[in-house]
Amino acid sequence: MKTNRVQDIKRAQKESLLFQKLSEFFLRIKQDEPSLQTLTLNRVRLSKDKSMCNVYFIANGGIKAFEEMLKTLVLYKPSMRSSLAKSTHARYTPQIKFRYDEHAEEQERVNALIDRLKDEGNL
Repeated sequence: MKTNRVQDIKRAQKESLLFQKLSEFFLRIKQDEPSLQTLTLNRVRLSKDKSMCNVYFIANGGIKAFEEMLKTLVLYKPSMRSSLAKSTHARYTPQIKFRYDEHAEEQERVNALIDRLKDEGNL
């Protein structure tokens, strides 16, 4: 039980480091690629065995806009992974998979409902 908690903490630390590094790389990519300007890196999740890194994005225009930008983003995946390997100095660098963050859309809807209830005076 205790080792499980330690593993969760270590995975969270690694996710935080990956998020920081990938954010820096993605910022540079956005400066070079104007078609990715409306794309935002939202969160990073590692698999249990730390071999796969799911990188979640949100895009103005929803999932359809993301799918269009994904074609361009995939071209940068090898260089992002290579830069990640060099900057983290880890023994293994996880595979990167880009995903649309549907969780963010749900969160936006909940926040909008809360704001509407506040405006009506029910909260």
